[in-house]
Amino acid sequence: MKTLTKLRYFSSLISLSLMILSLSVIAVKGFNWGLDFTGGVVTEVKLDSKVTSKDISALLSLASEQEVSVISAGEPGRWVLRYSLPSTQEDVSQHAMDIEQVLQPLSSEVEVLNSSIVGPQIGQELAEQGGLALLVAMLCIMAYLSYRFEWRLASGALLALFHDVIFVLAFFSLTQTEFNLTVLAAVLAILGYSLNDSIIIADRIREGLRTESGLPIAEINDRAVKATFSRTMVTSGTTLMTVIALWVMGGGPLESFSIAMFIGILTGTWSSISVGTCFPEVFKLNSEHYRLVPVSDTP
Repeated sequence: MKTLTKLRYFSSLISLSLMILSLSVIAVKGFNWGLDFTGGVVTEVKLDSKVTSKDISALLSLASEQEVSVISAGEPGRWVLRYSLPSTQEDVSQHAMDIEQVLQPLSSEVEVLNSSIVGPQIGQELAEQGGLALLVAMLCIMAYLSYRFEWRLASGALLALFHDVIFVLAFFSLTQTEFNLTVLAAVLAILGYSLNDSIIIADRIREGLRTESGLPIAEINDRAVKATFSRTMVTSGTTLMTVIALWVMGGGPLESFSIAMFIGILTGTWSSISVGTCFPEVFKLNSEHYRLVPVSDTP
């Protein structure tokens, strides 16, 4: 048991150090906001079915001097193009004409089906609403955990949630991978997934504090981790297999979502075992906080 306790303490120390480093990365580098937040042009075109996304992306990126997102629309030869607005204000029809001319070398029949602009104001509103959704989710989780568990035990689960979200955000900040609404959805999904593991372990700790009040909190935590370890590994393993399949088979549109979920599942499993169990010990959690009050027989 002492070895497991040392491993939990050591892994928690590593996690806290990486959290500080991750926050520094986010503060320094920021995010590469996608068109959902910054605004841009979305154009749907139809070309020869033999033309690939790489051919279209290379040609458009060279012509526009920026990275252009090329996504299949589900029909052979039909593509959705997403790119930032130029510095000069032009109307949508002009953008469509430019796209048609640029793609002429790839296909003699280029048909622009539709084109629309997502303005910066809409992007700013999406960023604000997304941040608000994340904040409300965290507050609701905090309220639930405080009601479900004693605050010392709930603090570990909350720190584990914060830990997982920060790691995912730091990865996208460090690599400057596009941060869009799909990634935001993945972050919200990670909150729910990580919370599930934390609650399972916290429930075992609470049960141990009630039934084995004579044991020190460190040993009770070790027993809770050992009792739930196989379940945690099976759950995380099967979920990772699903995410990897989504990553490989889902293509570009789901790549960012899959990457965020992959990181979130790994860090969520790690934090539930280490951070989620060690933090309550810092606040001196013990069996006195879960002692059942005897019911009096007198009327």
